[in-house]
Amino acid sequence: MSDPTPEPPESDKPKTPASPEEVTRKLEDFIKNTLGGQVLFTRIDGPGARRLQENEETPEPPAREESSETFEFNYRPADIKAHLDRYVIHQDEAKKVLATAVCDHYHHARMLREHRESDTLGPRLEFSKQNVIIIGPTGVGKTYLVKHIADLIGVPFVKADATKFSETGYVGGDVDDLVRDLVAKAGGDIELAEHGIIYLDEIDKLSSGPERLGRDVSGRGVQTALLKLMEETEVPLYAPNDIRSQMQMMFDTRKGRTGREVVNTRNILFIVSGAFSGLEKLIEKRTNRKSIGFVSSDTKGTAAEHLFREARTKDFIDFGFEAEFIGRLPVRVVCDPLSADDMFQIMKNSEGSLIRQYEREFAAYGVKAIFEDDALREIASRAEEEKTGARGLVTAWEKVLRDFKFEMPSLGLPELTVSGELVKNPEQVLARCRNDAASFVNELGTAHAGEVRAFVERFQREHGFTLEFDSSAIGAIAARAQREGMAVEALCARLFKDYPFGLKLVARSTGAARFPITADAVANPDKFVSDLVVSACRQHPDTSAGRVIDVTPEPHSHS
Repeated sequence: MSDPTPEPPESDKPKTPASPEEVTRKLEDFIKNTLGGQVLFTRIDGPGARRLQENEETPEPPAREESSETFEFNYRPADIKAHLDRYVIHQDEAKKVLATAVCDHYHHARMLREHRESDTLGPRLEFSKQNVIIIGPTGVGKTYLVKHIADLIGVPFVKADATKFSETGYVGGDVDDLVRDLVAKAGGDIELAEHGIIYLDEIDKLSSGPERLGRDVSGRGVQTALLKLMEETEVPLYAPNDIRSQMQMMFDTRKGRTGREVVNTRNILFIVSGAFSGLEKLIEKRTNRKSIGFVSSDTKGTAAEHLFREARTKDFIDFGFEAEFIGRLPVRVVCDPLSADDMFQIMKNSEGSLIRQYEREFAAYGVKAIFEDDALREIASRAEEEKTGARGLVTAWEKVLRDFKFEMPSLGLPELTVSGELVKNPEQVLARCRNDAASFVNELGTAHAGEVRAFVERFQREHGFTLEFDSSAIGAIAARAQREGMAVEALCARLFKDYPFGLKLVARSTGAARFPITADAVANPDKFVSDLVVSACRQHPDTSAGRVIDVTPEPHSHS
């Protein structure tokens, strides 16, 4: 009788096919491990859209129904300019042009939507987008203008540096990502994103001059890529060249999504800006206005400012822009350089003034900072010399206030007056503040000496040790209590809560029962008592050895 057929090896047995759920789980684990374990697939709050979120575990909400709400715009140009006047000083012409362009753009978008939704048959409404190009030096408020317009009308706003982009297929950012960023800023609401604002700074760096050799993928290539976005196109919500985005689309389609969601750029307003250094020379050459002889720097600056207002399309083409690109930016705005008086007004009257920031920084330490007009004018004059616009204010103030911001929190003074004298001679004023602080602390100590004595007496009754506060320590305690808004006795109890144990160790080594307390002990009480213990152990090693653990229970003896 023949032997039965042997069982095939385990490896040759047909395997049961994995279920779709198991395949999905393994694929998700593979993607997470491959991408560093930092990517999670979650759903955003938007109609039919999902995105990748990093380092965030968000439970997947139920699918939302298509929202019937539409973006509404009910502002007039004067409303937008009035809002900008609260934050941006000067630049009146730029405010008017921007406010008008924004109102025209969104009113046309509303009319187009109403015409599309109406049942009446008629001619198709035509609409030429009024994209904006802003010309002006650094620090004059170009970004600030656009940001506050977006905040007022409630649309998503994306700001990017034009230099980070490159032509599709090359290393660098893809301009289509700007539109996807709008969707992210809109919380996944595609309709709201389709009415957003995209702001590109440093656009002048995309110019391609004749000196460039080879394929210009970061200049001319980006200009070409932006053409379709600034006119009208549909951008896929899932980037075709991004593996994470494609994997995300695959999971979405498994859950009933189409994977073909797109964002239309017809109603997205594009605003670009740049300093355009050198453009004035091209305008000057075209208009034959080249200066002859010696001209002051102020006159040159004024001349350049007026020349920018005469810029034509040919000048931008000569500067290195494609005719098709600059033609899609019909609204041209020139921002003027800021004078010293403008910077004074920025500090004095703007709601986003840098002075409010410094007042909050000093107030965090209990110091009320008062800025006088003569100090503001001196700083404005220095900032103007920096030639960096309003950013020069930060440079000028930080140089003057850095020592005050370091020392004032420790001096205990309740108030700091920032005067013209302080700006011109900060070292002398700081030395005077130190002297005033010493006098203030002494006066404060005298007024609160009774509370310190009450704490000393209670400490002596409860622990058997006498704390001898000198005048500097009493003043420091009183100043710190005022600064932290606490009663003197409560502050003493908090600072010296660990002293009974430490002083007991010192007393066992030295026999001392009275301990002087200085201002150093108030500033750093733990270090002070620790140094006392270490010093006592070093001076009396024979008495301290083996006797430091008296506070613990005695060990039980064993037979």
